[in-house]
Amino acid sequence: MMKRTGVEWNLRLLMAERDMFQTTDLVPRLAEYGGHLSREQVFRLVTQPPQRLSMDTLAALCGILDCSPADLITVKEARRHVAKPTASGETVSSTGAVPPVRRVRVRRPDGL
Repeated sequence: MMKRTGVEWNLRLLMAERDMFQTTDLVPRLAEYGGHLSREQVFRLVTQPPQRLSMDTLAALCGILDCSPADLITVKEARRHVAKPTASGETVSSTGAVPPVRRVRVRRPDGL
């Protein structure tokens, strides 16, 4: 079975817990830590999980919100169902159901 992970970005939740309800509240606070992000960049950072995040920005967010990186990022594991062959050669899905067998009749050509 192949495992895939999903990431939950909790920045907006942590901001709300600290009475920070506008994304522009972060702009001057990030500047205090040396992080100079535009209002648009901060808006994207708050509203959607970032694909890349610098360590300086992560450290600044943790300092501003008085939290750890584990509070900001929650990793969720999602399992993907993959069919597995049994010892008899049948394919069994991860739920345990055996697919129906389709019988095929092989015929010789008339001349043989």
